Amino acid sequence: MKLMRIVGLLCAASISVLPANRAFSQEKTVKIGAVVPLSGGAATAGVHTKAAIELAVDIINNAHPEFGDFPLAKNAGLAGLGGAKVEVVFADNQGSPATGQNQTLRLITEEKVVAVTGAYQSGVTLTASAIAEKYGIPFVNGESVAANLTERGFKWFFRTTPIASDIAKIYYDFLTDMKASGVKSDSIAIVHDTTEYGVSVANVITSAFKEKGKAIALDIPYTINATDVQGQVLQLKEKKPDVVIMIAYTSDAILYQKTMQALDYKPPMIIADDSGYSDPSMIKAVGKISKGILNRSSWSVGPAGSPTALIADMYKKKTGDDMDDTTGRAMQAFFVLCDAIDRAGSTEPAKIQAALKATDLKPNQLMMGYKGVKFDEKGQNILASSLIIQLQDGENYVAVWPKGSSQKTPELPYKGW
Repeated sequence: MKLMRIVGLLCAASISVLPANRAFSQEKTVKIGAVVPLSGGAATAGVHTKAAIELAVDIINNAHPEFGDFPLAKNAGLAGLGGAKVEVVFADNQGSPATGQNQTLRLITEEKVVAVTGAYQSGVTLTASAIAEKYGIPFVNGESVAANLTERGFKWFFRTTPIASDIAKIYYDFLTDMKASGVKSDSIAIVHDTTEYGVSVANVITSAFKEKGKAIALDIPYTINATDVQGQVLQLKEKKPDVVIMIAYTSDAILYQKTMQALDYKPPMIIADDSGYSDPSMIKAVGKISKGILNRSSWSVGPAGSPTALIADMYKKKTGDDMDDTTGRAMQAFFVLCDAIDRAGSTEPAKIQAALKATDLKPNQLMMGYKGVKFDEKGQNILASSLIIQLQDGENYVAVWPKGSSQKTPELPYKGW
């Protein structure tokens, strides 16, 4: 009887020790959720984003003193949590707002992630971040530019990228400079899909230009993942605008460029709104028939040996593709999130939220060409910025505006093929 009691006490003691050991091991790994489109029309963007985040995890979890002032690069793991390693659980949102919402719920309730990043398309980010808000989990976004994402009164949503209003200003200032140099830019058309992203950006650009006394002459919407855009291109060909602003994800961007060639339509100037036009798969597919297309970007490789050049090289070796702006913005958001967790010294959501609010990163601490990262009360990075790049050779984008940040001068009119 006495022996049985001793055995029982030992068993109870061993059971009580297990949760403590398990909790300790969990603290050595910080689990973050990433909601990205790994299937569907935007799958290539999601695959590139996944690779970029995996690369960021390698940089964070292993010492990389060659990255200089980059937060988290000098030490192996998160120093603020005793060297804890970062683990990412990826979830495929399939480019669907409903799926993105469900996957975010799974990451939070089943995977027990301490924070979430994603979700590429603005419409998916809209629903996914609403779930994170409901559960009080920090959500850091680096790619979605729809203006309304930071207008919902959310307390747990943070966005590092330039947004639609920033983009509209960039386009207006660029076209103003081009007009001053003798380039005709009076008549402007906007071609956009009917997603949250397409409609929001088109509306903001239209409103911003109107405030400056410049009306958008033509607004051409289309349904995402289109199979035929001949009607839209023929409309452009008939109206002959001086400038066409294209807002499209990858598959649609490819289709538009092929259709323009098939119908022999070359507008004097095409400005792409990043997204599908930055995707390496788009450049591989139709870069040679898209020579001279302009685009917005916050990414620049930089001089040899610089942190950005090192990242570009590591990414190229990992994927076989060049780093693009959209992928870089997603990677930058992940770095910002991990830096906040490290400074919080905790995986408690409220402490991570407080650290995000206190973020004040300088340009030398970033991989993207922002003026810094500092969030306003809505969670928007007030120091985000961009420049204009151009696909001059059909293979590589180069910075062409503004002058102080450019490698070459713009080549106009649009060459195409």
